[in-house]
Amino acid sequence: MTLTSTRPAGAEPDADPPPLGTSRRRGRRPGPADLALLAIAAIFCIPLAWVVLASFDTEASLAVAWPAQPGLDNYAAVLNPETTFRPMWNSVLLCGGATLVTVVCAVLAAYPLSRYRSRAARPFLLTIVFATGLPITAIMIPVYALFVQVNLVDSMPAAVLFLATSALPYAIFLTKGFMDGVPIEIEEAAWTDGATTLRTLWEIVLPLMRPGVAVVAIFTLVQTWGNFFVPFMLLLSPDKLPAAVSLFTFSSQYGQVAYGQLAAFSILYSAPVVILYLMLGRRLGSGFTAAGGLKA
Repeated sequence: MTLTSTRPAGAEPDADPPPLGTSRRRGRRPGPADLALLAIAAIFCIPLAWVVLASFDTEASLAVAWPAQPGLDNYAAVLNPETTFRPMWNSVLLCGGATLVTVVCAVLAAYPLSRYRSRAARPFLLTIVFATGLPITAIMIPVYALFVQVNLVDSMPAAVLFLATSALPYAIFLTKGFMDGVPIEIEEAAWTDGATTLRTLWEIVLPLMRPGVAVVAIFTLVQTWGNFFVPFMLLLSPDKLPAAVSLFTFSSQYGQVAYGQLAAFSILYSAPVVILYLMLGRRLGSGFTAAGGLKA
């Protein structure tokens, strides 16, 4: 059997298809939407530019200006135990402990919600969704009264547990969504070989959902790292205050603010979160490899 061409005689041959990954569309000119996005990006970049420039200017003000004599005097002024080192260490203990407790409890709570069917699962998830939208400032007064009654005010472990509790609803919601993407057939194969539920969760489910665990950890740390109201209400001793509360030290009682030192401290205060994001960023871009473990 022979194939004949239906192209009319004298017609020019079809152009070769574009290479894979290329588009036939030509470059277009920037439109109003692009200009609007650039304007919004510039608005967000102005405060960041002020923080960076003011941190090298000993005579910084609220104006965004290049330092007349750039230097590291502001960093040298804030790099001391009372201003930076101790508050940063308190933030690491407070937020790192809350993140660890939140991730562990979220995994243990999301596993039965993802793997077992129950009549209480849907009401529980709806309660979690409602709790995610509840502002923490609305419950701080009764929480503070409770902490006073049980004598837990100015207790670092109690503040860690409360921060973990406040971040737990959304962490459970996120973790369950990531855990649903791990096929249960892999766990069933492990159960057939005699593995227990906890061993299957630790050695199979968690390695396959590392990107999800990284997302939950980063989200929880960012949420607790920038939390000012909770440690301000529950911690009283100056040697226990985290860096989010110690920002008050840059404002005098007469309303004067050391803008240069405040900018330098802000950069140092943001560095741990940025470093954690860079460390876990590779896991955020990788997808689950669970589907590759299944065979027909």
